[in-house]
Amino acid sequence: MKITFPHPFALALAVGGLALPVGLAVPLLHAVEASEGAKSPVAQIAVDRSPVNRTGSMPASFAPIIKKAAPSVVKIEVTAKAQPALNLSDDDLNGLTPFGGIDPRRFFEQRGMDPRRMRIPQEQGSASGVIVTGDGYILTNNHVVDHAEKVQITLHDGRSLTAKVVGTDPKSDLAVVKVDGAALPAITFADSSQVEVGDLVLAAGNPFGLGESVSLGMVSAMGRATMGLDYEDFIQTDAAINPGNSGGALLDAQGRLVGINTAILSRSGGNDGIGFAIPSNMARGIMEQLIATGKVVRASLGVMIQDLTPELAKQFQAPGQTEGALVGDVMKGSPADQAGIVSGDIVTQFAGQPVKDARALKLAVANQKPGEKAEITVLRAGQPRNLTATLESQKNQGGKSKDELSANPGNGEGALDGVGVVDLDPASRREAGIPANITGALISQVDPGTPSWEAGLRPGDVIQQINRQAVTDAASAIKLTEETPTAPTLVQLWSRGGSRFAVVDETKPSAG
Repeated sequence: MKITFPHPFALALAVGGLALPVGLAVPLLHAVEASEGAKSPVAQIAVDRSPVNRTGSMPASFAPIIKKAAPSVVKIEVTAKAQPALNLSDDDLNGLTPFGGIDPRRFFEQRGMDPRRMRIPQEQGSASGVIVTGDGYILTNNHVVDHAEKVQITLHDGRSLTAKVVGTDPKSDLAVVKVDGAALPAITFADSSQVEVGDLVLAAGNPFGLGESVSLGMVSAMGRATMGLDYEDFIQTDAAINPGNSGGALLDAQGRLVGINTAILSRSGGNDGIGFAIPSNMARGIMEQLIATGKVVRASLGVMIQDLTPELAKQFQAPGQTEGALVGDVMKGSPADQAGIVSGDIVTQFAGQPVKDARALKLAVANQKPGEKAEITVLRAGQPRNLTATLESQKNQGGKSKDELSANPGNGEGALDGVGVVDLDPASRREAGIPANITGALISQVDPGTPSWEAGLRPGDVIQQINRQAVTDAASAIKLTEETPTAPTLVQLWSRGGSRFAVVDETKPSAG
C-alpha cells in the first residue's frame, strides 16, 4: 500500500500498480508577503458552526445539496515550466554513442538544439480547488500548484480565469490562489471539530480531469497522520477520491465544507476507499494567514516530545497514565524553559484542552499565535503542576575510542547487551551532524533482535543518560551498564531532531 497525492500527474508514472506523485518543474511562484506598510487583506469567510443533523432519515436525493455547493468547486489547470534536465560536459558528449549513423553533436545541431542544455518540455495537469471568498480567493493543495508557472481556473459557469498564487504552506499541503472576480459562489465552512465517524460526506472535484464530479461516502476515521507532513490531522473517508480530486471539497450532508481532499491510500493509484482530507478548521486558520500575509507563522513552545507508552509512564512515576506527551528535551531560553518545563515532564493539558499524544500537542501549539500565553499542566514525578508559557514564533524554521558496552556485544552480560559505543570527537560529530553542546556516548552498533534494537536504539544516536545518570563518554556508559539488569533500563538518547527516551527491557525471557 502507498499513500499518494490524487494529483493528475501521478497518472503518467504508474509503476507496478503504485501511482507515484510527480512534481512539476522549477518553482517560480512563491509566497507573496504583504509589502511594508500595506494593509493586509481580510478574508470574508462564511462559517456555520451548527452541528449536522444526525437524527433525520437519509434523503432520497442529494441533488439540492449538490446544486448549492457545486458552484464553489473549481477545476484547476496547472502548467509547469520546462527546465534543464541535462547539463552535459564535453566529456559527456564525447562519450555519446552515435545513433542512426549520425554523430550526436551533428544530430542536435541540425535541429537547433544545444545538447548541453537539454530541457524537459512543459507538463500540464488538472486538479481541484474551492472558492472561499466572493472576491476570488481559492483554497487548494500545495502539491497542486507547487512549481507551477501558470494556473488557470475554470468556474462552474464555464468561465476560465487566470490565477496567481497568493501563498503556500508545504507543512500542511495547503495553498491559496486568487482570481479577479466579484460575487463568486463562496463555500460555507462547517466546524470540523464536530465531525464524527459515521457522518455522511460528499467528495466534490475534478477526478481524472473529467470535470465536475461528486461521490458519496462516510467519515471512516478522524485524526489520521499518514503522509509524513509536519502538520497532519486528516479526516479519513471512503467517498471516492481519485487523481484530480486534490484540492477539492469534502462536504457534509448540508453541503458545508468539512475538509480539503488531499491524499489516497491505494494499490492502483485510483480509489480503494481510503481517502484523506485536511479538516476545514485547520485549513481555514492557515488560509486566513496566507490571504493576510502570504505566509504562515506558527507558535513554538521549544520542546522535543514523544508519545507516552505504558513503559515510559511507569519510569516517570505515572503508572496507568495513558495520554500525554513526554518531554525529551527543552531548548534553552525557549518558552518552555522560561515556564519551568523540564525533561521528563508529561504534558497532559495545553491551553485548556487535554493532550492525547505528541502529535496533538504539536498541533495545539501550532494553532496558537506567537506572543499568546498558554496554560500548561504537566505531571512531574506523578504530581500535577500548572505552568504558563508565553509562546514565540517558530525559528526557520582523530583517534577514536573503541570502547563497547559489552566486551563482546550480544554476550548477555550487563545492561544494553548488543550495543556498541564510542567517544564523541570532532570527526564523529561532523559525520553524524551532532551539535557541539551534546555530550554522551555515540552508538556505533546495535545488534538486530536485541531488546535495545526493539526499543529503537540505532547507530548514530547519542546516549545522554542511563537510568537518569549522565553519560559523559563511552567509558561512563560502560560503567553504568556493567551490572546485569533487574529492571527495565531508561535511556535518554539524542538523535537528529532532538532528545527522546527509550525503555530497554532485558528482564523478560527472550523468545524461542
